[in-house]
Amino acid sequence: MENKELIFDSNIDKLIESADLTREAPTEEPYRQYWFMKKARELTEEKSRELNRRLTFCVNTFGCQMNARDSEKLVGVLERIGYVEAPDENADFVIYNTCTVRENANLRVYGRLGYLHSLKKKNPHMMIGLCGCMMQEPQVVEKLKKSYSFVNLIFGTHNIYKFAELVVAALTNNRMVIDIWKDTDKIVEDLPSERKYPFKSGVNIMFGCNNFCSYCIVPYVRGRERSRNPKDIIREIEHLVADGVVEVMLLGQNVNSYGKNLEEPMTFAQLLQEIEKIEGLERIRFMTSHPKDLSDELIEVMKNSKKICRHLHLPLQSGSSEILKKMNRKYDKEQYLNLVERIRKAMPDISLTTDIIVGFPGETEEDFLETVDVVEKVRYDSAFTFIYSKRTGTPAAAMENQIPEDVVKDRFDRLLARVQEIGRSMSARYTGTVQEVLVEEQNSQDTHLMTGRLSNNLVVHFEGDTSLIGKLCQVRLDECRGFYYMGTKVG
Repeated sequence: MENKELIFDSNIDKLIESADLTREAPTEEPYRQYWFMKKARELTEEKSRELNRRLTFCVNTFGCQMNARDSEKLVGVLERIGYVEAPDENADFVIYNTCTVRENANLRVYGRLGYLHSLKKKNPHMMIGLCGCMMQEPQVVEKLKKSYSFVNLIFGTHNIYKFAELVVAALTNNRMVIDIWKDTDKIVEDLPSERKYPFKSGVNIMFGCNNFCSYCIVPYVRGRERSRNPKDIIREIEHLVADGVVEVMLLGQNVNSYGKNLEEPMTFAQLLQEIEKIEGLERIRFMTSHPKDLSDELIEVMKNSKKICRHLHLPLQSGSSEILKKMNRKYDKEQYLNLVERIRKAMPDISLTTDIIVGFPGETEEDFLETVDVVEKVRYDSAFTFIYSKRTGTPAAAMENQIPEDVVKDRFDRLLARVQEIGRSMSARYTGTVQEVLVEEQNSQDTHLMTGRLSNNLVVHFEGDTSLIGKLCQVRLDECRGFYYMGTKVG
């Protein structure tokens, strides 16, 4: 929607109401989707009268923050068209927003579908929808068509904006509706979204990935990089702040390469500087950062910022230069360590977290020890450690010298033990200090406690009441218990 004012929630409701169903659906987006939202609402109201109750939905999200943000959009549409949220999958419309980064994510979905089938037998009105990255794999769709014919709706990552239109197709069709796009260059703004938290929100700044790491399926399922217009991003965040948001998480597969495909190129660092100017916004987070694209300009902007959180997720994947080359990561061990040194020099208090893959094809014991060496040198606050998962369609899946399972498991356990030991030590360095905390929720295990998050992403529990939720307050960190703190509110 280049050069158009963004349309926000209250206006979306008016535009849905004004849609003329006596005419054909418009061709221009997002107005076409408003027409289909009104049409879908008619259909759900008719079904509700028939059943003498409101229709219910359940959206289950697998995977990353990008998927979580997409699910908020699905929920926004479902609530606009007359569904109410159910506490579990025993609902009239169940949607799985899927991940496919690792094979066990796919297996989990297949397992859950068996359970949904049993629920559908008891509720013939039930609809089942599948979307997200897993649906972009052709072999998955073929398997679903063959073995899971009770599924009503299948769509992918590129056409999520068409959700209302696809719901109408599913509600008026007795057979499986499938709409998968191989790729897209479209970005459609101005669709409903229902935030999980009123005080913080994810904001997509770009979509897709151009990196083609040899183990990763993401570029094949999320498509090529495309950046949103910076003016649209700024307007969206301004609207969120006006609606009570104090923290945003800027989302992209590789935020550091933001802006390269814009008509008027803008770097990610420049975008951050513009976002920082937004009055009322207190905190800025972002992920994920690819080390090869993390510039000195970005380090300088982070260093001088009063709003960018002191946390940087910097995926390593492997400490071996040889394995990094096979992974097509475009940096080596020394370059990574040099980058960390520059970051720490500029921001000594920064919290660094990472991703590490153990057991990549051809990984020797020496390669593994190089990874441990980087962990020792960098001293991450925490690390997500993964056993290599072969993904069909990626170059790594066809590589020779796949590592035996018992060898990988031994390395994984050794690495995890060291990562956790260092992480506990790093987390404890703030003990006794007073830190600013964004209070997120009431503690689920002890209602006398509130749970909040520091700028560096560490969690702290402290005595308080629900009036603090969404507010920033000062908390003394009394005791570190591994990867979280017990604290006391001060002031």
